Amino acid sequence: MKIQIYLLVSLALSMVFNACETDKDIDTEKPVIDISFEGAKPINCETLYFGEAFELKMLLTDNVELGSYSVNIHHNFNQHSHSTEVTQCEFDEVKEAVNPFILTEDYTIPDNLRRYTTSDLVTIPSGNNDGLYDEGDYHFFISLTDHEGWSTQKGLSIKILHR
Repeated sequence: MKIQIYLLVSLALSMVFNACETDKDIDTEKPVIDISFEGAKPINCETLYFGEAFELKMLLTDNVELGSYSVNIHHNFNQHSHSTEVTQCEFDEVKEAVNPFILTEDYTIPDNLRRYTTSDLVTIPSGNNDGLYDEGDYHFFISLTDHEGWSTQKGLSIKILHR
């Protein structure tokens, strides 16, 4: 009986002390995607080319710790919008997608970093087994998540053309 009372008192005290503990380091800020520096790529309204590679250059920052990021490229032939940029790009005429290019890539960021500049090589192939990819308006969508799970996105309008 004494053991049970001792265990109950210990458990109660443990709960009281843990309940009163405050976590002053709670992360409440979203990470930041910066493409405003010289050499950032891609930028809004930029033209990229099928059959060529480019270096993905972005500055990623967070107040506590970065986590991971992903890139998605998909067609914008119907001129839908999820751009986060102020600059309005000139779009081609609305058209039906026949063989659109699609890319989704996930990237990891080394642990314990608050600042990271990407330098990933992204290749845009000319086509697939169905032929050349459709050229025209595309979206370049970036998603950045910090270590705590906060995320931010940046949507860019780009063109992808054949040379």
